[in-house]
Amino acid sequence: MQFAKAARIILVGAPGVGKGTQSERLLNRFPQLSAISSGDLLRDNVHNKTPLGLQVQKLMSNGSLVPDVMILRLIFNELTTRGWLQRPANATVQEMFASSSSSQSEGSATTSPIEYSSNDTPSASYILDGFPRTASQATKLDDLVDVNLVVHLNTPKSIIMDRITNRWVHAPSGRVYNTTFNPPKQSGKDDLTGEPLTRRDDDSPETWSTRLKKFEETSMPLLEHYDKQGVVWRVDGNSSNEISPKLFSEIESRFGAT
Repeated sequence: MQFAKAARIILVGAPGVGKGTQSERLLNRFPQLSAISSGDLLRDNVHNKTPLGLQVQKLMSNGSLVPDVMILRLIFNELTTRGWLQRPANATVQEMFASSSSSQSEGSATTSPIEYSSNDTPSASYILDGFPRTASQATKLDDLVDVNLVVHLNTPKSIIMDRITNRWVHAPSGRVYNTTFNPPKQSGKDDLTGEPLTRRDDDSPETWSTRLKKFEETSMPLLEHYDKQGVVWRVDGNSSNEISPKLFSEIESRFGAT
C-alpha cells in the first residue's frame, strides 16, 4: 500500500484497548509509515549523551518529570533531522523555543510564532506515540505538528476489564494467555514449558478501574481539542481483529493508499 500524501497520526485509546497492536499492524500494512515514540526518543538521547539527553538524565536522576518543552524539543529535532518538518532557513532551534520559559508558566504553547510547515510527501508519514496525552500538551504540539488524523480506539470498559482480569503470563518468556479467548492447554500451565503461569501485580480490577477512570478524565478534553480541528475518527470494536480492518479502510480512504 502506498500513500498519496503524508499521514500524521495519533492513536488515542484506553489502557488495554490495543494501541500497540494497532500501531504494529499499521506499520506492517503501510510501509511508508514510521513510528515516532517520545519514550524511545528520551531513551536514545540519554543513551547517546546528547546535550538534551544529559538534561533529561539529570531530571530523571532527581526524580523529576521531564517537562513538555523537552519532549517537544525531542520531537522537533527528530522531525527536522528526517526532513519531515521544514523551518525557515534563518530560524534556529533556539529561536523556535525562545519563549518556552515564559510560556510554560502561562500554560500556553512552548514555541515562538515562527512559522514552519510539515512535509506532505508520502514518505513523511508517521504515528506519533506517547505524546500528547492531555489537551494542554496537544495545544503545545499544534505549534509543531499538523496532525491530520486522530484515531479514537473505543472498546467497552467491560471488555477491557474482562481481557485484563483474565490475563495470565509466563514470566520467563513473556507469553500471554487469557482464560476467555486464548486459554492455555492446561489450566495454569505454560503450553511450551509446563511451567506455572502468574498474574501481573497490577492486573487487579481495582488498579485497572483507577487507570480507566484517569484515562477518561484526560482523554475527553484531548479528543475535544482535536475534534474542533475536524481530525478525530472513532472506531468501535470488542477486539483488535475487529478494529483493524476498519482502521485500514479509513486510512486507505483518507490518504489515498493504493
